[in-house]
Amino acid sequence: MGAPPSLELSPRQARRIAVRAQLLAAPRPRDVLEVVRHLGFLQVDLTRVVAQHADLALWTRLGSAYRPDDLEELVGDGAIVELRAMLLPSEDVALHRADMDAWPGEPPLKEWQEDLADWVAANDGCRRDILALLRSEGPTAARDLPDTCEVPWRSTGWTNDKNVMKLLECMEARGEVAVASREGRERRWDLAERVHPGDPAVPAEEAHRILAARRLRALGIARPRALEAWDERYDVRGTGAAARIDGVRGLWRVDPARVDDLDDFAGRTAILSPLDRLVFDRKRMEDLFAFDYQLEMYKPAASRQWGYWAMPVLDGDELVGKVDATADREAGVLIVDAVHEDGDWSVARRRRVHAELDALGEWLGLEVARS
Repeated sequence: MGAPPSLELSPRQARRIAVRAQLLAAPRPRDVLEVVRHLGFLQVDLTRVVAQHADLALWTRLGSAYRPDDLEELVGDGAIVELRAMLLPSEDVALHRADMDAWPGEPPLKEWQEDLADWVAANDGCRRDILALLRSEGPTAARDLPDTCEVPWRSTGWTNDKNVMKLLECMEARGEVAVASREGRERRWDLAERVHPGDPAVPAEEAHRILAARRLRALGIARPRALEAWDERYDVRGTGAAARIDGVRGLWRVDPARVDDLDDFAGRTAILSPLDRLVFDRKRMEDLFAFDYQLEMYKPAASRQWGYWAMPVLDGDELVGKVDATADREAGVLIVDAVHEDGDWSVARRRRVHAELDALGEWLGLEVARS
């Protein structure tokens, strides 16, 4: 028998699948932990131009019912843990244990993996010193851990000579240490066995299959081979159904649970974090939404089109513009420097976007000041 026929989707249907899968359509979800479970993870980014990414992503989905304390309580209770700069449900650690056990990866190793393993082995004494101190003292900031590395970490970037930080990240990837808490921007580390639940590892092949299926569930629609990151290494070739989008080259995979009732779509307006998963994969964003956008915080000010932390605007099933805004907490003001409108906005669309800005200001406890 040949391969099953591909689903044929219009661009609008594909967009609606993506928006629904990311919980950005109506009605809103209601539970913080269930949102994190569905999305799979929330990236830890402490930039607070408007709000930290995790908080903004949850507010965008849950609305005014969400408070940052809700997430802090889940982290404090151990229901959500931080793993390699991602917040995820603690029960999902078991899906990553096989990869931790196989660190730095399954053979054959790439050259950079071999170099990393050699560097950690060369500094095994420092590794043991860190483990011993954590075992006796409990949660400790990196600056208070001993740097007894015999071979310094060399990099052309900002991590050069950051021996303890780099070693901790490798030990975290190996499942030896974990982030127990944060005090401001500073992580406090402890033995992973005290932070992570003791669930046994899910076998690697099964875990990878589950992670791929969850990736497709959260995205709704994705290229069979797509963006590769530590938490999304497992492409979706073996899950979902094949699909084609009219006018877009190539094959996609789609979550079959998202295909029904695409014409019965209740959209809403949302102001997204620049790191939101709907737009994080810029190539996918361009293919699905034909949206021109990039994060410009690393550009010189004179080269920016939309602003330092310009936030994409979703209206229904379309990405329609960017909002350049800054939270001045001392002054009690959310400063809206610009609302960049892509194409011709109707009066109704403009009203919806400004209402969402007012809601954002209210959630932040700030008065909205428009330029």
